[in-house]
Amino acid sequence: MLKKNLVKMPEWQALQNHYQEMTRLTLRDLFDRDRNRVERFSLREDDIYLDYSKNLINTRTMDLLLKLAVARNLKVEIENMFGGQKVNQSEDRAALHIALRNLNGSPVTLNGSDVMPGVRSTLEKMKILSRTVREGRWRGFSNKRINHIVYIGIGGSNLGPRMVVGALEFYRRRNLSFHFVSNVDGSQIKETLNKINPEKTLFIVASKNFKTEETMTNAGTAKQWILECFKSEKAVSNHFLAISSQRQRAVGFGIDPENILDIWDWVGGRFSVSSAIGLPVMMAIGYRRFMEFLSGFHWMDTHFREAPFKQNIPVTLALLGVWYVNFFLVSSQVIIPYNHYLRDFPAYLQQLEMESNGKSIDRNGQPVTYHTAPLVWGQPGTDGQHTFFQLFHQGTRLVACDFIGFCQSLNDIGDHHQKLMSNFFAQAEALAFGKTKAELIREKVPDRLIPHKICTGNKPTNSILIGRLTPQALGKLMAMYEHKVFVQGVIWNIFSFDQWGVELGKQLAGRIFRELSADCPRSGDHDVSTAGLIRCFKDAQVSGLKKD
Repeated sequence: MLKKNLVKMPEWQALQNHYQEMTRLTLRDLFDRDRNRVERFSLREDDIYLDYSKNLINTRTMDLLLKLAVARNLKVEIENMFGGQKVNQSEDRAALHIALRNLNGSPVTLNGSDVMPGVRSTLEKMKILSRTVREGRWRGFSNKRINHIVYIGIGGSNLGPRMVVGALEFYRRRNLSFHFVSNVDGSQIKETLNKINPEKTLFIVASKNFKTEETMTNAGTAKQWILECFKSEKAVSNHFLAISSQRQRAVGFGIDPENILDIWDWVGGRFSVSSAIGLPVMMAIGYRRFMEFLSGFHWMDTHFREAPFKQNIPVTLALLGVWYVNFFLVSSQVIIPYNHYLRDFPAYLQQLEMESNGKSIDRNGQPVTYHTAPLVWGQPGTDGQHTFFQLFHQGTRLVACDFIGFCQSLNDIGDHHQKLMSNFFAQAEALAFGKTKAELIREKVPDRLIPHKICTGNKPTNSILIGRLTPQALGKLMAMYEHKVFVQGVIWNIFSFDQWGVELGKQLAGRIFRELSADCPRSGDHDVSTAGLIRCFKDAQVSGLKKD
C-alpha cells in the first residue's frame, strides 16, 4: 500500500511544472515543430491502432508520466492483481476477472488453489445450456421451443451482457430475441412481458447473493407471470436459469439445481461479462464465437501484463487521462464510437470508470487532495455531432474525447462507411486545429460572422482504429478500458474494485420502503425535505385510491 502523498512526490511536482510550460503551446505549434509527431505518439498492436498525437503533450510529458507510473509501483500492482493478491483490500478479496479469460491453460492461484478448474467447468456448463437453447432442445412447460431470452440483473451484471449482445448483434442467432430487465420500475418488466409469449420464454436471473432487491423484485414478477400462465409450480424449472453464488436461495425460488451457474466473490459485476454472466452472449453468438470474444480479453491481458509501459496501450490511455484530470482539471471524458453496434458502449464504460474510480478516500483511509475519475458519457457518431459537439468546438469547457472506429464495416452498403469514417477523421482534425480568423478572412466570410465562426481548436482526442468489429476485437477493446481504469486507480492510490457509496442509498431505500406502506406511521428520523416528499407521495396515493 502506497504511503506517499501523491501531490508531494517529485514526479508529480515535475509534471505540475511541466504543465505550466505546456499551456503556452497549441496543437498547431506541436505539429509544426515535430514532423514525426504521429510516429512518436501512436501505437500499433495487432489490429489496434492508437493515435494519441492530437493530445496536448510532447515527449517530455510522456516521459514524466511514465516516471510517475514507475514511482507508483505500477508493475508490482499489475503482478499483484494477476497473481491473485487481495487488491480489493476494502472487501478483503482478489480481483481475478483475468482468470475468466485465461485461455493458455496456466494456473491462476487464489489462496494456494488454482481457480481454473472451476472456471473451465462453468464454461463447459454454459456451453451445454446455450447449445440446448440455440438448437431448440430446451422446451417450455408446454413443450414449446424457447425463442425469447429475458435476462434479469442490474448494474455491471446487466450493462455488460446487454452491451455485448447489442455490439455483436451482427453475429447472433436471429430466431432468438433478447430482452434485458434491470430497473425496479415496474414499467420496464411490464412492457417486456407484453412483447413475449410465456410458453416460449426463458428467464435468466443474475444475482450473486440472490437477494438484490431490484433483480429479485423483477424475478418475482416474472415468476408470477409464468405461474399465472401454467397454474403449476413445476413450470418454474422449465422457464428459469440462475447465475448466483447462493445456490440454495435459487433452488428455493424454484430453479432446478442443474440450471444454476456459479459466480465467485472475486468477480466484480462490472468485470463479469466473461463469466457466467455472459451466458446470454453465448446464447446469442454461440460457443465458438464466445471463445473468440474471450480470446480478445486474453490478448489484451497479455499485452497489458507484458508490454513495456511505453508501448502499452492501456497504460498510455490511463496516463493521458491522469494528465488531463489532474493538471488540466478536465472533468469530462467522452466516448464516441463511430459504430451503431457500440451504441451502449459509452454507458458500459460510464459504470466501469465512475463506479471503479469515483472515490475520494485513498487506500490509507485518508481524503485525497486531487481529482479522481472524470464524468464519463457519450453517444455514437455521427449522432453526437448533431447534439453536443457544438460545445466541444466552441464552448468554454475542455473535454477529453476518445474516438473509436473500424476500418471495415460489417454491413458494406454503398458509401455509408466512407461517409461515417470521414466524419470521424474530420471531427478529430477540427477539434485539434479549429479555424482561425485569418483562414476565415481568406474564405471571404463576412466580418460580422467571423467571431461566431472562429473555432480555437486545441481540443484533445485519442483516435482508436480497429480492423473490424469481431467478437475478439470487442474483447480487446473492453479489456483495454478495464486495465486503463486499474492503472488510474493505482496512480490515484484508491481501491478500484469496491463501491461502498452505492450501499448507503440501498440502506435508506429499504427503510423508506417500509414507511411508504399505507398503514406505516410517519417517521421523524428524516430531514424535513425527505419527510415532506414521503408525506406528499403517501397523501397522493391515498387520494388516488379514493378517486378509484
